[in-house]
Amino acid sequence: MGGTKKYTFALSLYFIGLPIGSLCLSDIPASSSIKKNLLNYYHSVILPEGKETTIYLLKDVTKRYYFPLEENTTHHFSITVTPCDVPIEWSILQYKMSHVFHGTKSDHFRPLRDLKSRQFYKTVSALFHYKGNSVENYVGVSSYSSSLFLLEFLSTERDTHISVYLTTDLAYGTLFPELPGDPRIDVTTLNHNSVSLVWKPSPTGFKTKEYIEYCILVNEKHNYKSLCAADAAVRSVSGRRTMSSNLPVSQHIDDHQGVMHLSNRELSIIHKTNNIEVRQICIGNKNTYTVSNLTSNTQYYFDVFVVNLLTNGSAAYTGTFAKTLTEPKPKYSQLKDGKIVQINLNGKTQKSNTFQYQAMHKKVQFTFQSCKGQVRAQILKNGKTLFSESIQSLRHITLTGKILDKYVVITSTEQNTHSSVMVQASSQIHKPLFPFFPDSLKLRSFNKLRTCNSITIAWLGTQERSLYCVYKKKVQEDQVWKDMSNHDRCLGPDSRPKSEKVSCKYFHNINLQKAVTTETITGLEKGSLYLIDVYLVGSPGIMVRYHTKVVKTRKHC
Repeated sequence: MGGTKKYTFALSLYFIGLPIGSLCLSDIPASSSIKKNLLNYYHSVILPEGKETTIYLLKDVTKRYYFPLEENTTHHFSITVTPCDVPIEWSILQYKMSHVFHGTKSDHFRPLRDLKSRQFYKTVSALFHYKGNSVENYVGVSSYSSSLFLLEFLSTERDTHISVYLTTDLAYGTLFPELPGDPRIDVTTLNHNSVSLVWKPSPTGFKTKEYIEYCILVNEKHNYKSLCAADAAVRSVSGRRTMSSNLPVSQHIDDHQGVMHLSNRELSIIHKTNNIEVRQICIGNKNTYTVSNLTSNTQYYFDVFVVNLLTNGSAAYTGTFAKTLTEPKPKYSQLKDGKIVQINLNGKTQKSNTFQYQAMHKKVQFTFQSCKGQVRAQILKNGKTLFSESIQSLRHITLTGKILDKYVVITSTEQNTHSSVMVQASSQIHKPLFPFFPDSLKLRSFNKLRTCNSITIAWLGTQERSLYCVYKKKVQEDQVWKDMSNHDRCLGPDSRPKSEKVSCKYFHNINLQKAVTTETITGLEKGSLYLIDVYLVGSPGIMVRYHTKVVKTRKHC
């Protein structure tokens, strides 16, 4: 029983693998329906028309598909083959049906030995042969009333898959968007961390612009000649073995991918595994794009695919490559040990400032005090970022390294407005010029102690005896934001008018939980808005300003 099954299976494979001439075994008249009387026996190898078919190829195993053109039908056809991983070989053979089918109808197959007496090989003509990994399209015409065609596919490198599309409707049957006459991608701008690209729009987009999308693939290995090949490369990087998607941006995101929405129709996915990075970006129907966040002095390959969103068909532009420029070495200013430097950034012509500091001891303390605007501070050593943070008020950072280590300090503005920051690097951690300050620099007001002409505030102190000065300023409601955003937090009490001064007093407490002090401010106008400031002044004269508090006196008492 087992032997019979093996024989039957082997015989089935033999018939499927026979050349098309083997179909002469049946005496079917030429006028009979090809699909009904003959090809139904081989339905598993008939190539369907009007849809994209995925075909899996085993290494060194030829796979064959058939399709007929019958009488009273169009004699034109188009075949598009897309390799998805490695180069393949494929060819098209044509058979004249009047020679394949002859004689009277018979219900039985003739013996195989009768094949030698037939001259069917004289009816075979090779129409097309190709070897490579490019997307190829063949448009053919049959010169006979009825013809049968054979497609042969072979992969000699490894197992792979391809997609094949057959149509006889050349006017409206294509699912692939059209490429322009010049399908090149041009590099318009080259920088150390970005590359700007432009390409001619697809003619298909002129007809149905809203159904066209351009997707970009960026990698450091090579260009890809089809979206199918690009998708296979992405799956190899991300480690997924799922079916390829129609769009280069996968619908399934894993832990190795970073996703960034660029706009309503823009999406970027970055796949990273084993130091290999493949970036996918879909940008809607725009035909220009700047790829940013690239590594300097690195060669990148750029591919653009135009996708018909109605059919999911795609076409590949001619890929290009470009090497990013070498990042210019920043000009350093030396930061002397213990010296306080105030840096002003106007946000336009000067958006950043770079200092270099050489450590005098193993431990180094960096101090940043934001004076105005939003400032980001970075500390680097040997190209590695040790600290990166947006500075809101006063910040101490202590680092441990080796004597004579070189640190790079970068301050930059995060907005196109004027910003200012004070910076100090010191190896004398036990003698800081900036005063010690509490964990919180917030001022607190008490609603129950608020009257028509007085308010009470409280703030945290430290264990060291320091001077605290309280100031007030009456403002209109529409001026609050302007006053708070424009004041310089590094300016001390000396910059304030004497009329705004409330009092100055020394305070400290060994027990930090009890290091809280209060101040009642009297002589205020009812129903009025006041800005309250407290300054902590250290012994060298450097001060810390608490966060400004906005308080309004009661209107009715």
